[in-house]
Order: sequence, then structure tokens, then C-alpha cells
Amino acid sequence: MNGFIDEAEITVRAGDGGNGVVSFRRGAFEPRGGPNGGDGGDGADVYLEVKDDMRTLLDFKYRNIFKGEHGKMGTSKKHRGRSGEILVIPVPPGTTVYDLDLKQQVGDLVYPGQRMLVARGGNGGRGNATFATPSRQAPRFCQLGAPGEERHLRLELKLLADVGTIGYPNVGKSSFISVVSAAKPEIAAYPFTTLQPNLGVVQFEDYSTMVIADLPGLIVGAHEGVGLGDQFLKHVERTKLLLHMLDASALEGRDPLQDFRDINHELEMYSESLVHLEQIVALNKMDLPQARENEPQLRSTLEGEGYRVFSISAATRQGIDLLLDYLRERLFAHGHRVEPEPPTEEEMNLQIPPLPWRQLSVRRVDEATMEVNGSRIERLAATVDMDADEAVAWFQEQLEEQGVIKALRKAGVEEGDTIVIGRVEFIFTDQPLLRGRR
Repeated sequence: MNGFIDEAEITVRAGDGGNGVVSFRRGAFEPRGGPNGGDGGDGADVYLEVKDDMRTLLDFKYRNIFKGEHGKMGTSKKHRGRSGEILVIPVPPGTTVYDLDLKQQVGDLVYPGQRMLVARGGNGGRGNATFATPSRQAPRFCQLGAPGEERHLRLELKLLADVGTIGYPNVGKSSFISVVSAAKPEIAAYPFTTLQPNLGVVQFEDYSTMVIADLPGLIVGAHEGVGLGDQFLKHVERTKLLLHMLDASALEGRDPLQDFRDINHELEMYSESLVHLEQIVALNKMDLPQARENEPQLRSTLEGEGYRVFSISAATRQGIDLLLDYLRERLFAHGHRVEPEPPTEEEMNLQIPPLPWRQLSVRRVDEATMEVNGSRIERLAATVDMDADEAVAWFQEQLEEQGVIKALRKAGVEEGDTIVIGRVEFIFTDQPLLRGRR
């Protein structure tokens, strides 16, 4: 589609937290120095950010996996590791964000500079200094960094324009936008010349501007996908005004009034909200005698239904200035553009909803395997160094405290069963120490 991409699916993965470290003070006068291992740094968060100079999602055609920087390992003297630098992914204004796992819309990015946190970095693991207690004065284990979130997103772009031009193919929309702005859309006499929306900027004498979207021609069945219609109707939703263009000459054998009814029916079938957008009607091709002959009846009928009607010729610029002045008048009030209230700080800094919290549950997978699920315990298990006996012993204490051992026994766990918690597996035993592997 000539480089215009308005949908993309991406995977974002925040950085993992850095590992804590095992370290002890060493000094000539401290023969029994205590633990001083520092914590790991946090993994990088991943954000989407609106860039005003972007117009498509083309960049995501070539890259659709984004990974945040991992946190660094802690060091001795209780020094915390460096956290990962946040990853910012630019998107164009008008980007709607859907979470494919949650199966819901999670954000709408329209303001330049607006950000959305889409994946949270993992916490850094704790160093051995934080595990010291009166009864465990020299812990020889630390915590691994927690994994960062991974989210699967669909991005959908809906163009932001003041005026959206709609109408059947070949009614002159591309010609119109080419003469009122610097946009250079492809123009030819065959259906669906416009296979991508084009944005044109109209500048007035006082240097104020108006953005017009040249949208692809719509036909009957567009809301169901006929003629690419469902891919482009969404771009109509964000416009402030609709300029409905008709071929008043009817040289292609269609009735302009029936075209008008058909297109509005497609708008209504796609979204009832589109019916309430203000429409201005342009009777185009008035340089042709057939158009001039049909003009009085078309104008009388449409004005009788409450529409403001302009007779124009994109080929000769007849009536163009009068139409532009009216569009400007509808967009500006008392010399100032009518804008919505400025966004709040909360609207400028959005966050994706956290993944659903899962309560502790235990199930038997087969005769020798049991699986433990639960957000809290899975996150904890991911940070345990299963190769360190002291870390495993501490993990066993946490399993007792959080009710996992009790839940396993209630579910009928037996000595020697393999217990699976996320990516961690260990052999259940009533002995004080679990035998584990990752």
C-alpha cells in the first residue's frame, strides 16, 4: 500500500532485573566482616511515545520485537547495580493500543509527547546483605533478578485530521486535495486509485492551517470489507468535519443522490457515531455541462435535508476558495481554533493494565508431577538460585510461610514428586532441604 501501514502487531519485553551479589567485608581489622552484597538494578521499562512527525506504522513492518535493557548485577559494599535505561518506542498520533492477551483496548495515543508504559521491568534481586538476620548473620546466597513483563500488542492507526473527504471512487477527492494543499496523491480514472489515505495541509493567509484527509473511495459493503472499506472507515472516526464529495455530472452512470445515501448508510453500519459528524456536501465537476444541468435539483434536495452545499470544480478551482473559507469557519471560532481541553498529566502518562492476578492453586499434572500456579509464588520462584543450598533452604521457608507446602499436602503430594512453579522445578521432600533445578 505504497508505504502506508496502519496496523501492526509487536512484542515488547521489559528488561530483567539484575542479580544480587554475595559479598563480605574484608579488612585488616575486620577478620569476621559481615555481608555487604548489593542489590541488582531494576530492568528497563518499555514505553510507547507519540511523535508528531510520524504518519504511519511502517517502521513496525521491519521490526516487531522490542527488548528493554537488563539491570546490572549488584556489587560489594552494598552498591546497587545500575538499572536498565528505559526503552521508548515512537508511534504516530492517533495510535490505538490493544493487548492481544487481555483481548481489549488498553490505550489511545493522540497527543504529541504522550507516553504509555506497556511493559514493566523486573525488580533487581536482593544482595546477601539484605538477608542477614540475628539467626542468619552470614548468608551465602542472594536473589536473582525478576524477569521483565512480556506483552503482545496490536497497534492500529486512525488518522488525525480536521476534515475527512468521503465519497465514491473517482468523484474527485484526490484532485481536490492536490489543488488545496501540497499533497500529491495518485490521480487516475479507474476505481480505487487511492489505496492509502493521504494528508494534506491547507495554509491560510494568516498562517493558520487545516489538515484534510483524502480517504479512499467507499462503496456499498464497505463496512463489511468490500473494496478495502473496513480498513479505512476507521480513519473517518477522528475527523472533526466530513466533506462529502459527489460527482454532479453522473457521467459514470451512477445517481449522485443514491451515492450519497449509500455512503451514509455505510458510515452508519460501521459506527453510529459517524452519523452525527457534521457533513458539508461538495458537488464536484461543475466545469462539465452535465454537472451544471444536474446542480439545481441536487442542491435543492440536499439543502432541503439540512446540508450545506457547495458547487465546485477541482479541475478549474471554481468555488474552491469559498468552500475552504466555510470549512475554516466551522473549525475556528472568533479567530481561534476550537480545541478540546488540554490533556491532564494523567492522560499524558498512561499505563497498560497489569496482567491479571492469579491466586495460589495446585494441580496434579501426572502421576509424578504437580504444578503450582499463582502470581506471587511464580515471581518469587523466578528469583531463586536453585544451585545454592542456602537459597533453596530460604525458598523452602517462603513456601511454608505462603501456604504452598500446605496446599501441596492437601492436594496429595508425595515424597519424590516433581513440583513445577513457572520455570522452576524441584523434587518434593519432607527433609529440610529441597533438591531443585531450573
